[in-house]
Amino acid sequence: MRSNQFALFIYLLSVLLVGYVMQPCLWAQTQSNPEAASSDSSKSWTATTVPELSGNTNPTRTSETHTEADGRTVDRQSVERIGLDGSYEPYLDTEKETVEVDATTVKTISRTFGRDSEGRKTLVQVTEEEQRSLPRGEVKIVRTTSDPDANGNLQIVQREIQDTKQTNPEVQETKTTVLMPDPNGGLAPSLQTEERQTKINNHAVEIHKSTLLPDGNGHWQVSEVREGTIKDDGKNRTTEERVSRPDANGNLGVIEKTVRKESESAAGEKRETEETYSTDIPGSAGDGSLHLNQRVTTVHRKGEDGGQSTEKQVEQRDPGAPGDALRVTQKAIDIVRPGTDSTKKETQTIQALDSNGNLAVVSVDIGKKEEKNSAIQVEIAPAKPY
Repeated sequence: MRSNQFALFIYLLSVLLVGYVMQPCLWAQTQSNPEAASSDSSKSWTATTVPELSGNTNPTRTSETHTEADGRTVDRQSVERIGLDGSYEPYLDTEKETVEVDATTVKTISRTFGRDSEGRKTLVQVTEEEQRSLPRGEVKIVRTTSDPDANGNLQIVQREIQDTKQTNPEVQETKTTVLMPDPNGGLAPSLQTEERQTKINNHAVEIHKSTLLPDGNGHWQVSEVREGTIKDDGKNRTTEERVSRPDANGNLGVIEKTVRKESESAAGEKRETEETYSTDIPGSAGDGSLHLNQRVTTVHRKGEDGGQSTEKQVEQRDPGAPGDALRVTQKAIDIVRPGTDSTKKETQTIQALDSNGNLAVVSVDIGKKEEKNSAIQVEIAPAKPY
């Protein structure tokens, strides 16, 4: 039973993390631009994605709803899969409820439900979060994750405490402590992170983040340091991050670097490129220097008919020929075309290398997405980069 729940939870994570892009720094999350407003979807809507043709052995159907009223927001997602009788059956459900308790406190509860061997809806995990805004820009977040035990009683498996402070107009610091169950039935600190974001100017931010682990003697030891910069001029954004870890002698050394570039053309085409450098080279012992191992390029385009397309290409080093240039190992193409009666046709194609080293189609999903709005249009101002 527990193994089934864990498998379902891993599946949920894969669904939620598809197309994930690193979130902007906290400056971007706390600053707004009142001069640049764009039309957003209505406050309440429903959407259903129905596959009509699929290269997968077991396609899924997804239904989503979003409602907002009186300071309460509820998001629900239901995933169905093909059962043994050939019809759709419930597989995975998620519910997220956010409530504005008062002007300074927001509570969020997320629940994940799976199905047991007899098809009954079963709670897999609950996450409760409370966010409080305090004077002088301080924000405190407590996030608790619980799993049901063999008897269905919720047991805390992790608690995360996050404290963000604006130490001065240019510096923002965040300290996070993760607590896990200890042998005595309580919770004990198992990991800490300390992050500092420094605003250099209106277009640049420096980030320094340290991860610490307990050494068993009551002290914290640095296990990783991430340092980077984010530069944004409104149209182009460049993020560079370096990862350092201690060697056998405890000395920190850079082992990885990531460079991410985002740009938008006058025609509205958005391009994202992420390059990953590492001291580890697939198929080679390495020489201690950083080498380019992977490049991911994503291009978003919008058509005059309201359609849009996204193409993601992955280039990697060939372990059999580590000295060669990067080669394309995977492509994912997502095309959405507008239909009638608030429907959209979506085609998702995935290509990967075959046994001969050539790109070949491994999956094609053709589906229909229906959306229904139930509230008036609203104008929302997007956040400033910094």
